[in-house]
Amino acid sequence: MKSIRGRVLATAAVIGLMTGPALANDSVINNIKNTSNWATQLGNYQGHRYSPLDQITKQNVKDMRVAWTFSTGVLRGHEGGPLVIGDTMYIHTPFPNAVYALDLKNEGRVKWKYEPRQDANVIPVMCCDTVNRGVAVADGKVFLAQADNTLVALDANTGKVVWSAKNGDHAKGETLTAAPVVVKDKVLVGISGGEFGVRGHLTAYDVKTGKQVWRAYSTGPDKDVMIDPKKTMMMGKPIGEADLGVKTWNGDEWKIGGGTTWGWYTYDPELNTIYYGTGNPGTWNPAQRAKDGKPVDNKWSMTIFARDADTGQAKWVYQKTPFDEWDYDGVNENILADLTIGGKKRKTLVNFDRNGFGYTLDRETGELLVAEKFDPKVNWADKVDMKTGRPQVNPKYSTFANGEDTNSKGICPAALGSKDQQPASFSPDTGLFYVPTNHICMDYEPFKVSYVAGQPYVGATLSMYPAPGSHGGMGNFIAWDATTGKIKWSKPEKFAVWSGALTTKSGVGFYGTLEGHVVAFDMNDGKELWRFKTPSGIIGNVNTYMHDGKQYVAVLSGVGGWAGIGLAAGLTDPTAGLGAVGAHANLGEYTQLGGVLTVFEVPNRKQSAELKK
Repeated sequence: MKSIRGRVLATAAVIGLMTGPALANDSVINNIKNTSNWATQLGNYQGHRYSPLDQITKQNVKDMRVAWTFSTGVLRGHEGGPLVIGDTMYIHTPFPNAVYALDLKNEGRVKWKYEPRQDANVIPVMCCDTVNRGVAVADGKVFLAQADNTLVALDANTGKVVWSAKNGDHAKGETLTAAPVVVKDKVLVGISGGEFGVRGHLTAYDVKTGKQVWRAYSTGPDKDVMIDPKKTMMMGKPIGEADLGVKTWNGDEWKIGGGTTWGWYTYDPELNTIYYGTGNPGTWNPAQRAKDGKPVDNKWSMTIFARDADTGQAKWVYQKTPFDEWDYDGVNENILADLTIGGKKRKTLVNFDRNGFGYTLDRETGELLVAEKFDPKVNWADKVDMKTGRPQVNPKYSTFANGEDTNSKGICPAALGSKDQQPASFSPDTGLFYVPTNHICMDYEPFKVSYVAGQPYVGATLSMYPAPGSHGGMGNFIAWDATTGKIKWSKPEKFAVWSGALTTKSGVGFYGTLEGHVVAFDMNDGKELWRFKTPSGIIGNVNTYMHDGKQYVAVLSGVGGWAGIGLAAGLTDPTAGLGAVGAHANLGEYTQLGGVLTVFEVPNRKQSAELKK
């Protein structure tokens, strides 16, 4: 029955992608429909990170070998992954944000290279390494969000600049790290800098000209946030009260309120709706964001937004962690899948939040359907109230008590989250979600901090360590049933699993490890089928494509990001890197810096025979 259900769901997904050219960008839709491609960073608009390719199977994956490699020439953390459109692969790097177009007919010969000239002063205001999560391709253009806040459109054939637009100012702590997404005639991009008091926003630019079409802020008056309190829904009813993005802050703190949008953006063409999350409120010291000595929600930080793609107007909102006290940044991907819950088929959105809860919502209405811990060690909250949608905070692990900031120990998860930005995968064949997770706890010491434009606005010292009483490692890779909120199986790893997952039609899935392994697993039970160590730790996303009749698997390795910031920036103080250095103090014993693309294949019979000789 599962295989029949899977085929129905997969067919429905394809039909959904093919509906009406007016509903989505034609070139993106066509590139996604060609299953030989890997056309977007998340695989499709819905964020499934699933491929219907099935040449690499449970039987032959053990024979997988390196087909070819390519050095990016850049150190530090390589997040995101390669895109493949036809005979061309597009890859990117951390700062200085080079983009390469590689010829797949000639083992990755460089067709063109784009390397922008950027002010190096942007590097110190990049909170958690100089990462970039990848490019987008549409309408004959490659779109890149540069660290210096320049959104650039490149000619896909030549690499020459078609247009550029300025999205922010690094002198204020604003940077760009997220991958753009093209929806219809617009390219969407967010903003980074939550640890610098940046006020978050999502902006739509015209694909042809680069002209700004709309901008929706994360905090502030309803006009700025593009909320209509009479129409925008929250937990099944209109918000009602106006300007909560101002009223739920202490004074003018909303102006430096964080809520940055550096994660992933998904899109439902049938509903014409964009989904994304907003980040932590600034500062990390909750006492400075309290009002009259009492907690307030700090809206609309830590919130899932559903917006009309044409106008930017908010359709519904759901705040996962009101009055965040732990830096549980809410930007993780929102995966769109049609699931049967309580005997009813629902258009759902599934989110694995930094706070350790896995949420299933109705993506049409924002109704909360499931909210359960996807890491059993989570202790900051006991559960989520299904009527209000609010977490029930355990006061033992609060960092705010009696109107003051409070030191707290043993908080699980750490600010790194039970999962950070590393995207999960959904298989329409199994109906399960495959989730790379972290297994780390922390001690948290808030302190008062003053805002200065372009300077860190953090206000907390963190110490991180493996979750006590666990397997001793700092990572788990899990399979999750979003209809019930239950873990189906869990596979432990030595370090946090900071790589995006991939699932395929053959029942073989893939992920990368922080020390540099690419791992193939059986999607039914998590059994490891194959493992290969690449030159550097993997914080990028494993992708697959087909070229000249053969399936390949490709990944960017290059340790760094927040989890690997100690190696990336040469930091040794355990509390440095916003606490992450201590958590991965011995990572350097297993891997070192280096940006490399590794492409894998399963040899055909002729190649296998030659290898045996």
